[in-house]
Amino acid sequence: MNRTRQTLFAIAILLSGSAAALADDINAGDLVISQAWSRATPGGAKVAGGYLVIENKGTAPDRLVGVSADIAGKAEIHEMAMDNGVMKMRALDKGLVVDPGKTVKLAPGGNHLMLQELKGPFKQGDKVPVTLQFEKAGKVAVSLDVQGVGAQAPGDAGHSGHMDMKKMPDHSGMKMK
Repeated sequence: MNRTRQTLFAIAILLSGSAAALADDINAGDLVISQAWSRATPGGAKVAGGYLVIENKGTAPDRLVGVSADIAGKAEIHEMAMDNGVMKMRALDKGLVVDPGKTVKLAPGGNHLMLQELKGPFKQGDKVPVTLQFEKAGKVAVSLDVQGVGAQAPGDAGHSGHMDMKKMPDHSGMKMK
């Protein structure tokens, strides 16, 4: 195979992977949920984050009011925000509004699902089932695709081999309101 054909073949493979990722979109009422993922957890970890994108294609707001997962003893919707130069994380007790025509992204360092009291590790390649609860769209089953430990986005392998624990965020001392 010459270089041009190799390049075209590689592009075709990448594009087919993108199409597969889009096929996992979930429609729930006026909402479209996509890019649901999490990170592999280091041994003994008792918490994990869940990330996804929620698009509201309707004309009325909806609200993500809850989350549950059989693998976690406790699951909440959290936000991370700077407060006087200190990053703080807290549960969003009133949920997260998804306004009509808007997209809400749950991502590392911002709003996210917090899965606590894990009953087992998340391993790269796993699919972790969670249930999202919306005011209008109701209960929606979603699978989080587990990426590598250091992943920053879906499809990011992260650092599946060696990792620098000094660079990993330490949630142990983080105060939650």
